[in-house]
Amino acid sequence: MSLTHIRLELGRMEGFPNGSAGHGYEFVAPLTKDGFIDSKAWRSCKEECWVRRFWGDEPDEHGLLKHRGQHSWYFDYNKRDTSDDEPFFKLDKHRLVKDTYVSVREHDDVQRPFKVVALEPVRDAAA
Repeated sequence: MSLTHIRLELGRMEGFPNGSAGHGYEFVAPLTKDGFIDSKAWRSCKEECWVRRFWGDEPDEHGLLKHRGQHSWYFDYNKRDTSDDEPFFKLDKHRLVKDTYVSVREHDDVQRPFKVVALEPVRDAAA
């Protein structure tokens, strides 16, 4: 298993018939060989699992990939405030491989589709 830099771009939806490369996320996570986030490995490197949200002309947001409960993965931008958390929809059941889609419920409480457009190894993660 290793840490992987992942880029998600907004998928096709109302207002974005072709999706958008200017709206999305870049984040780092430990992945299994099958492309699932490895929650056991995440525990030992969670401070290295950063996220950057980019959204058109808005300022970038920076935070961390977090895990709560058994299956809940989310982006956290302010550890003192849960209102900014952006949860994935059933990420524990979705592989992060190129050209697949995942959904994120964003700040405005709208769930949007995002396409996995790039994955690049960062380094080996601690076991």
